Amino acid sequence: MTRTPETTWQSRSLVPTVYNEFVHGERTHFAIYTRVPDPVNRAIELGQMEMILMRCGWMEVRRYAEELSGRSQRMSTFILQVRGHTSFNHYGNQIALDEGDFALCNNNAQYELKHGDTSELILFRVPTDLLKETIPTPDFLCGVKLHRDESLASTAAAMAMDLASKDEGKLSADVRDRAGRHLLDVLASSYAPLVDQWKSASAIMSGRFWKVKLFIEENLRDPELTPSLIARKLNLSDRYLRMIFSVSDEPPSAYILRRRLEECARQLRDPAWHSHSITEIAFAWGFNSAPHFARSFRARFECSPRAYRQQHFGMVPVLS
Repeated sequence: MTRTPETTWQSRSLVPTVYNEFVHGERTHFAIYTRVPDPVNRAIELGQMEMILMRCGWMEVRRYAEELSGRSQRMSTFILQVRGHTSFNHYGNQIALDEGDFALCNNNAQYELKHGDTSELILFRVPTDLLKETIPTPDFLCGVKLHRDESLASTAAAMAMDLASKDEGKLSADVRDRAGRHLLDVLASSYAPLVDQWKSASAIMSGRFWKVKLFIEENLRDPELTPSLIARKLNLSDRYLRMIFSVSDEPPSAYILRRRLEECARQLRDPAWHSHSITEIAFAWGFNSAPHFARSFRARFECSPRAYRQQHFGMVPVLS
């Protein structure tokens, strides 16, 4: 892994340091706005796996859909929030991680990881094929929060923090490999209750559901994205697409609309998008009619987009 260069920016009012980094061959965008007195970014190899301890100030890590072609080895990452708070957007899920919480990330799918102030994370990277030996259907868990009080999450967190503190040079390669596999086993046991929630659904149907869901997430900004387009691109019939979505609680058209509205709402309350108009944000997320967007937004959030934005920024002038 390429090490993160330090940034000299002291405030988010300044232009951030933005750069690309290749993690296991995958291009990933980083934006770091602040510098903390004791930044940490170090890794320990655990056989095929890797553990990274990262402490820094305000940061965004993003993987874009257009970068997913020509992917290298499939990797997954368990994210442990050690200190601070992080927002994680992945597989259509937007979750908030607090201290002790875990989340699972598919490195070969788009995601956004963002935290403010000083935050400390442990990233446990695992080849997806190895992960499937303990969690056969990891897609079910991507972007889902494992709360610190659930199952064996606190045990897994304690193990991860202890392992991340070790001096790699004082542990043999065999010991590090065994430790990594042991941690993976405990994490798999921790996620078992969440996996059980999906056992009632057909494994084949559920697997296809996640394939369709990822396609939608990667093309959410396309105004031409419709159930018919999805079916055509994935060589499915419209009827079979509806059957696949039967494992969910909403049809594909409703899912597309909900996700677009959620992404618009996220940017409307994000200070970084304060200078962009509401219409600009809506059209960037696939809407092609301002009145339709306004009606849909009000139906979901019970207020207009403008009122929603003002709720988060007060009565300061905003672009509509």
